Formats: sequence, C-alpha cells, structure tokens
Amino acid sequence: MNPRLDLLQPYPFEKLRVLFAEVKPADKPAISFGIGEPKHPTPEFIKKALAESLAGLANYPTTAGSDALRQCIATWLERRYGLPKVNAATEVLPVTGSREALFAFAQTVVDGTRSGALVLCPNPFYQIYEGAALLAGATPVFANSDPARNFAPAFDRIADDVWKNVQLLFVCSPGNPTGAVLSLEDWKQLFALSDKYGFVIASDECYSEIYFDESRAPLGALEAAHKLGRGFERLVMFSSLSKRSNVPGLRSGFVAGDAALLKKFLLYRTYHGGAMNPAVQTASIAAWNDEAHVRENRAAYVRKFSEVTPMLAEVLDVALPDAGFYLWADVSRTGLNDVEFAAQLLAAQNVTVLPGSYLAREADGINPGANRVRMALVATPEECLEGARRIVEFCKSLG
Repeated sequence: MNPRLDLLQPYPFEKLRVLFAEVKPADKPAISFGIGEPKHPTPEFIKKALAESLAGLANYPTTAGSDALRQCIATWLERRYGLPKVNAATEVLPVTGSREALFAFAQTVVDGTRSGALVLCPNPFYQIYEGAALLAGATPVFANSDPARNFAPAFDRIADDVWKNVQLLFVCSPGNPTGAVLSLEDWKQLFALSDKYGFVIASDECYSEIYFDESRAPLGALEAAHKLGRGFERLVMFSSLSKRSNVPGLRSGFVAGDAALLKKFLLYRTYHGGAMNPAVQTASIAAWNDEAHVRENRAAYVRKFSEVTPMLAEVLDVALPDAGFYLWADVSRTGLNDVEFAAQLLAAQNVTVLPGSYLAREADGINPGANRVRMALVATPEECLEGARRIVEFCKSLG
C-alpha cells in the first residue's frame, strides 16, 4: 500500500461522527448547519438540458471537453471578470468538480522527489489541500487567518526560508470557512512572491458567486492579474457550478489560467480518467450561459443571512462574511470551546454545527479554528431561522 495514505488525517465529518456517537440528540426535528451542501432547488432548465442530452452517453467524452463547453466557460470568464480574450483551447479545462481537480492539480505540479518540497495552505482550510500535498510527496505548511484582516490568511508572516521551498500555494477566496475575500493588494503581494520564488498559485473560487451586494462581486485571481497588468503565468483558478447553480451532484467545474500548466494538467488527466460525461457537459453549458438563476440564488442567501446573523450576534461573536454561505462564529462568550459547543448544542437542540478546530491545524502555536464553529446556511429560510432560534435559546440557557 502507498505509505503516504497513513499520513492522511480523518476528514472533519468523520471527526464529527465520532464526537456525536456518544451524544443523544434532543427530541426535536434535526437541523444541520454542518455540511456545506447547497439545498436550494436545482433550476429546472438545467435538469431539462441534462435529460435531453442522454444520447451522449453512447460516446466516450474527451478529457479536454467539447469545444462548445470550453468556449462557453471562456466567455463566462470574460463577462464575469472583465478579462480580455480568454483562449478557450489553451486556457480553459473542464473538470468533474473542483474537489477532484484541486487534488489532481497538486499531483501534476508538485515535484515530490525534491527534498523539502512544501505546499502552503490557508489555515483554516479545505482538507483536500492537505491531502493533495501529502500524496504528492510534499509537506503542507499553513498561513493562519488574521482576525484583524477579516480572517484573510497572514501570508506576510511566512518566513523566507519557508517560501523558498514552496512549490504550490493554495488560496481560497471567498474562503472556506471564513468567507474572506483577498484584496487586490493581497494578490499583488502573492504575485510578487511567486515571481521571486517560482511557486504556482492555485486559487479555489468555488464560492465566488455567493455574495451580498450585486454591485460588488468578489475579486478573482485572473481578474487581479489582469488589473495588475500581468498575464496568467504560474496562476490557475478553479470554479464550480455546485454552489453557483445548486447542482453539487452534477460534478462540473473548470480550471483556467496559465496555458503551460494546463497543458501538463491535461496530460495528467488523460491518464487519470477525468473526462466529463457528455450529458453533463450540455447541462453545464446551459448553466454557465444563464445568470438569472444565479441572482435569484444570491438573493435567497441575502435574505437568510440578513435575518439570521443579527439573531446570532446577540449571543455569539459573529458578523456577515465578505462572501460565501458560512458564518464563522466565535463561541467563547458561552464558556464552551468549539467541540463542547457542538456536542452540547446537538444534545440540547438537535442542531448540528462544525467545530472550527476540525477545519484547521496548529501552526505557530495556535489552532486558528479553536473556539469557533462553522455554520452553513444552506437549508430553507424557515429551517435556518428555526436553527438560529434554537442556538439563541441554547446560548441563553448557559447563563
């Protein structure tokens, strides 16, 4: 067996399952703010496009995807980020969801045979980054979030002797779980570091279309490069339809950016077997070509967050994030740590939240997720309001 598999830590939800094994939930309908799985309805036109394209199942798909899908994504990038002409043939690659692509990309760009290879991740973080680094033969290192900067990672605190061994930098903007969006100044700093040390930047932007002000869409990595007068050298971004279009089961996304990197990534995926189902490709084209359903989706989140956040702020330290569908709440005021809070909340109110320490690693002597919980406001407005009421009741019961 591959000995690197033994380096992998349990996934956060496995830790949660173990934690809850000894907890008897309250005798109330279960409400989960735990898993970030969109619960809004899948638009009918996407389902219709999928159903009407099933004849495509008779053909093997190409790993690069259809010309029509790549062009559709290139056009979306130009429209969404104000980019000049994006080359659909060389700068775009469809993938079967951003999760598997993030993992596979590390296997492509990391030279695990080189002594001391590092992959730098935000902290807290999406655990795929860590697993991808370990299985590529690198060591993951972490940049802690900075509460003073709305939880953006403090990359400026990483020492030079670390940077010189970094081969790949994962960033997540808007961040999971913090919701932090990197600024243009943040990107300027990261590009300068990439130029100096030669590492690749992989920008995970799967939450980019969930935000709260229609006039202020989150800045993207390729957009930042363009604004700063750069090309896409050593830079790729990952996006997905899962959150944007409420189709997590479709497993459809894309990678875009540096053509030289994507050429190698396509080679890897050709052997890896990452081709997208032809019917899924057709449904994806329909989804990327429509923005009306995305605006409706955002509006639903705006309503939920505007009602739930003030309620929870009465009993917890929590505020509206920059973007995304998570609340990153500090539970210190309750006198409980994040793990105790999650277990006792389930027992008292049958509401599930995810302990923040499960989403982070200790770095520089601290776990930046400690004493925080992640709440995914993905359920119906009624369930989210009821869940918030129960959390308020629980916190008040603690005195």
